[in-house]
Amino acid sequence: MTDSTATDIGNTTRTGRAYGKVALISGAAQGMGASHARALAAEGASVVIGDLQDSTAQALADDINKAEGRTAASSTHLDVTNFASWEGAVASTVETFGHLDVLINNAGIYTPGSVIDAELEDWHRTLDIDLTGTFYGMKAAVEELKKNPTASIINISSIAGLVGFKHRAAYSAAKWGVQGLTKTSALDLGEFGIRVNSIHPGSVTTPLTAGLKRGLGQVPAGRAAEVDEISSLVLYLASDESRFVNGSSIAIDGGETAGNNLRVDS
Repeated sequence: MTDSTATDIGNTTRTGRAYGKVALISGAAQGMGASHARALAAEGASVVIGDLQDSTAQALADDINKAEGRTAASSTHLDVTNFASWEGAVASTVETFGHLDVLINNAGIYTPGSVIDAELEDWHRTLDIDLTGTFYGMKAAVEELKKNPTASIINISSIAGLVGFKHRAAYSAAKWGVQGLTKTSALDLGEFGIRVNSIHPGSVTTPLTAGLKRGLGQVPAGRAAEVDEISSLVLYLASDESRFVNGSSIAIDGGETAGNNLRVDS
């Protein structure tokens, strides 16, 4: 079921690093989530695109199916702040593809503000989506993930969950919380063969960040990441190549959190 080597199906030989895997991805209708879905499907996985944007999610699923020449994707309505919605998304995944191997908690928002000026509504909404939504997804999926010997949970955090982030109190608190939840759950779920890891992207070119005014001098690479570069790491953690990687917090930031790239000594 999870063998990534060549497999004969009728007269067709299929290969793929994620062959046979079934992945549920939250917030996957566009941006990084859509990129993750395409990357996994291209490597033999089946993907379920969970999102509030039903028509956009279904259009993406149709596009992936056309590109792959098979039923590689489906969509499901998903409100990550609602546990019943998560339960429905998991049930839809199993009904459509038979099982669930990979959960990717990708949905997230950011809001501005320090403890001085952050709006209370923004605080609660950010934590509800970025942190509680991640917890709900894991809780809803865990019983299905237990049925597979090499299941993987991939939580998309941020470098704001590794270092302090000025004027982003709610966002940073939520993303640090995702890291803590990841490490704790790696301990709790390891006995069931479920790996739990977090990815911490730095600056990434997505629709969410398109309007941001930001410098890149703090990034040794001198640029923002492209979404497919993040998807490459998602693919690795979804595949059995990473079967001994558990409880890790992996920065993918062009060196941004390595140190002070703006300091110049004369």
